[in-house]
Amino acid sequence: MSLDFRGGIGEKTRMETRTPLTTLQQTFGFPAFRAGQLEVIDHLLAGRSAAAVFPTGSGKSLCYQLPALLLDGVTLVVSPLIALMKEQTQRLRAQGVAAASLDSTLTAEESRAAMDDLRAGRLKLLYLAPERFNNERTRAALLQARIALFAVDEAHCISEWGHNFRPDYLKLARFAKRCGAGRILALTATATPAVLADVCRGFAIDAAAVVRTGFHRPNLSFQFTAANADRPAQLVERLRAGPPGPAIVYVTTQRAAETLTEVLTRAGFPARTYHAGMETPDRDAVQAWFQDAKEAVVVATIAFGMGVDKAGIRAVYHYNLPKSLENYSQEAGRAGRDGEPAHCEALVASDDLNQLETFVYGDTPDPENVRSLVDALFRGDDDLVLNLFELSAEHDLRSSVLSTLLTYLELDGFLEAGTPLYAGYKFQPSLSSKEILERVPDERRALVAQVLRHSVKARTWFTIDLAETAAKERIPRDRVVEVLDDLATSGFLTLKAEGIRHRYKVLRRPAATEELTQELHARFLQRERRELSRLAEVMRFVTLESCQASFLGAHFGEPLAQPCGRCTWCLTGHAIEVPPRPLSPIDEALWQKALALRAERPDPLHAPRSFARFLCGLPSPRLSRKKLLGHPLAGSLAHVPFQQVLARIAP
Repeated sequence: MSLDFRGGIGEKTRMETRTPLTTLQQTFGFPAFRAGQLEVIDHLLAGRSAAAVFPTGSGKSLCYQLPALLLDGVTLVVSPLIALMKEQTQRLRAQGVAAASLDSTLTAEESRAAMDDLRAGRLKLLYLAPERFNNERTRAALLQARIALFAVDEAHCISEWGHNFRPDYLKLARFAKRCGAGRILALTATATPAVLADVCRGFAIDAAAVVRTGFHRPNLSFQFTAANADRPAQLVERLRAGPPGPAIVYVTTQRAAETLTEVLTRAGFPARTYHAGMETPDRDAVQAWFQDAKEAVVVATIAFGMGVDKAGIRAVYHYNLPKSLENYSQEAGRAGRDGEPAHCEALVASDDLNQLETFVYGDTPDPENVRSLVDALFRGDDDLVLNLFELSAEHDLRSSVLSTLLTYLELDGFLEAGTPLYAGYKFQPSLSSKEILERVPDERRALVAQVLRHSVKARTWFTIDLAETAAKERIPRDRVVEVLDDLATSGFLTLKAEGIRHRYKVLRRPAATEELTQELHARFLQRERRELSRLAEVMRFVTLESCQASFLGAHFGEPLAQPCGRCTWCLTGHAIEVPPRPLSPIDEALWQKALALRAERPDPLHAPRSFARFLCGLPSPRLSRKKLLGHPLAGSLAHVPFQQVLARIAP
């Protein structure tokens, strides 16, 4: 997909009175630009789309924050990281910049205030998550706004060749064109040459407007140690031997984070846990504590770190192997952002590969589940209204897998996504219906009355069926939504949308369902092979018999001219020795029990991969619905490589 973004070249800005340098100094308080920043900003101010490939902590955010103040219109910043959006919004407001975010943590009043400011043209920056573009009211408001700059953080997510592909990102470029964005800025810290080419192609960025500042950070020391039989005690030893100051310990699972935090606390370290399974206030409290502490250890899954802007992190430890070199680079790169020496160390154990490989295999659906989805999509009408939660459960496809399948069908021209809608709305009025009607303009009073008469009161909330109201009053459904939105914007009621539905139109039907099924499944198998090759590349990296920093740089297209002098190879002259994965024979008695259960419960366990996922401890929508996740056999073979279990099921 390649799109052409126009506009912005001749627009008036406030550059007559403010230059990039004076804005940098007066608003942001920095005396000079860092490497690459001004080059990116100059591209944007000249009306050109650009890409910024800067290492973690090198000042990417300034590349859109500063131009936002010099351009007429609002700058949209798309980011998957709520913590980052909130932190940057608060900081910008403290600097006197009109900034807001729209995310799931806001109250109705806060969301309404942000939308009011957007419509009135008062905002200079608005942060949104990619999923926010599924909100029909948000999309409608954005289409009415003057968008000077469309900035996409973590832009590598647009690429299937990347390590963190997100289907929602593939649609961002289309919306950026539709809303008339003046220019695009794609930002990433981890882009291989192939991924960067994908990003530039997707967002129509000329190669001459790509700015790379150099991947290597000489203050980071990459160390690798073979894990021993008592890895928790080994981590305690390494932490005591490491540099004093804040540290992050990365683990693979939530359970490991909690267990290891207890170990470190007993050993006397000020340690806390952070993972996606915690409640938002608890995560926020840990992040705030870490941000302010001079001595602190956070034991975390990959959920932690992207929203943390802490310059003095002295060490990052990988207790478990990272799933890719991109992940390693991002996570290790959170150390030493102040430019001072920092320690990055991984405890390497080959049996970590079991769990990481299981996660990879778990993302590949069974062909029969893909087939049932394709049959369901193309057997009926051309206009589809989909409940993705129900669709996921019905076809036993994890939500991320289902989203990817629908995106593939859309990009291949089978489907066209429409504006998502909500099955229903509910509202809590702050005034009586009579008072509301008295306060709306005369020319809209009749329409508002038409809509309100179809609301049904419960205890404190009123509900309204949009489709029924539109049909009975013979007005478009979108018009009903517009009325409710206007009333909420005016403060006459608090509005909540419920039951999101995704609309698609069938553009063409497959000539052969089975052929399309095989093509889609083959794409997932290709992704599976890519992810497994990433794991193999990690093992090659940590056991490399040459400079590891240079190897990492070469992976991102920037090999070092000479050895770094600080990695394990450079310091010792030899690679670490990691014992091969131990053999994990499958207990025959356990296997027979598993086969008996499969015969008894064929619905969720018949498909080979579904059965393997169950035995290896991976959840799925159908396993959850059938209440099998708590069965004694669930996860009973988690210690066995997934492919070994799958081969036993379907030799």
